[in-house]
Amino acid sequence: MKLRSLIVPVAILLCTGVAALYAQQQQNEKNNPYYKEGETGKVNITDAQWKKVLTPKVYNILREKGTEAPDTGPNAHNYSKGMYYCAACGNPLFTSATKFDSHTGWPSFYQPLKPTSVMQAKDNSLGMERDEVMCAKCGGHLGHVFDDGPAPTHLRYCMNGYAMVFEPAK
Repeated sequence: MKLRSLIVPVAILLCTGVAALYAQQQQNEKNNPYYKEGETGKVNITDAQWKKVLTPKVYNILREKGTEAPDTGPNAHNYSKGMYYCAACGNPLFTSATKFDSHTGWPSFYQPLKPTSVMQAKDNSLGMERDEVMCAKCGGHLGHVFDDGPAPTHLRYCMNGYAMVFEPAK
């Protein structure tokens, strides 16, 4: 069932024609129909356009700051070598080399691929202060970062599995 839950969103994205490179679980700016030559790399499309290219679950997480229940999202227990990309825009986010088992039920990493892969903002929802992590390219909600991770950063990027697409190393 987990494999099917990943295949169905990818198939829907392919059918829209918006993300031709999702077949390889990659996408560059020039293959995104919303990309315009000369842009800084940011993806700025409307909610209506996002709803057309994302499944309802992925839309809820990335655009409405939702989350999946622990141990239910893809990639929570995937420790294969490879890369994790934003499920909305294909931005490279994390490498498996920085993934660790946080025993939380969500994919966790101690650092992003590059400091510019993600951005952060204060999140005061649910009666607590947290640091929200978003895709730096499309602004999609990925999860939160906490200061209880392993060395060398002591950070735990606790991400939603449905917010990312995994590409195995070749």
